[in-house]
Amino acid sequence: MNLLVTNRETPCMNTARGEEKMQIGEKDKGLASYIYLPDKIATEGWKQLSCAEKLSVNQSKLKEEFRVYDAKACERYAVVKQHYKDMRTYQTLNYVNRMYEKFHAFDKCKMTVWEAFDKLGDYVDSSDPDIFLPNIEHGFQTAEAIRKAGHPEWMQLIGLIHDMGKILFLWGNRSDGMEGTATGKQWALGGDTWIVGLPIPSSCVFPEFNSLNPDMIAAAEEGGDALSTTTGIYEKHCGLGNCKFAYGHDEYLYRFLIHNKSKFPPEALAIVRYHSCYPWHTMGEYHDLMNEQDHYFLGWVKEFNRFDLYTKDNERPNMVKLKPYYSSLVSKYLGDGELDW
Repeated sequence: MNLLVTNRETPCMNTARGEEKMQIGEKDKGLASYIYLPDKIATEGWKQLSCAEKLSVNQSKLKEEFRVYDAKACERYAVVKQHYKDMRTYQTLNYVNRMYEKFHAFDKCKMTVWEAFDKLGDYVDSSDPDIFLPNIEHGFQTAEAIRKAGHPEWMQLIGLIHDMGKILFLWGNRSDGMEGTATGKQWALGGDTWIVGLPIPSSCVFPEFNSLNPDMIAAAEEGGDALSTTTGIYEKHCGLGNCKFAYGHDEYLYRFLIHNKSKFPPEALAIVRYHSCYPWHTMGEYHDLMNEQDHYFLGWVKEFNRFDLYTKDNERPNMVKLKPYYSSLVSKYLGDGELDW
């Protein structure tokens, strides 16, 4: 555990599209016009939800009923609980490094975005207690909610594709945690992520499983090392772009978009990479690792999370009707041809 990650630029920050760079103050002003913040935390169900939260939400479901990991409230509790137990047991720094080597050459196949969606088919996330629909349908729900709220086109498309990285199951296997079925092993495909190389926060869902993590066990047996600090193996305020996260669809899609020279702005790439890291964007962890740009990106990730979370409804979107509009966005930001996967 002596790896030291220095403060260097990453592809997300080092964009060649200079015309897309703006001063942070200007970006913040733009974001403020989109964020919907209720006057107080919702406690009375539907009437207390913000405008964004009302979009595409099942009105009979209260805000407090989302992300409830309880045997009585969650019909898929056993599957979800086992998923997170497996994540803590197998997601280590060494494992993450191995997945980087296995998947980031993007040499598995060539196909279009819509072909990838066809391959995803009826994939259902085993870490999600809120929805039984395939991920592609949740993608359309999220995208449409973002569109109705008046967010930019790039954010609408990110809403559609944000879970597309789960296509990893095509090239993974059960031992890698990439068995793409509703009840199979998916501990390296979805679920709340955390930063590897420092202690797993107790604010993670199912914190009782943190003690099963081999990195945490090794650190305890060694009498404490870098993993006992709030920055672990990283330099203070090095920036989240220089950290490694429990591996899954987020990291893969983030690297995929960079490799294929997508035309998304840095805000979009940050949403893709960090949207599953609930310990950061919802629980306030990793403050000692953040740099100035992370504080700015946090606003966008939080805003996206409103649509990702509260649009989880078992009412099915009309994907055939919606496809032409989103095909035009795919063409604009990712091109019309085959991409490297």
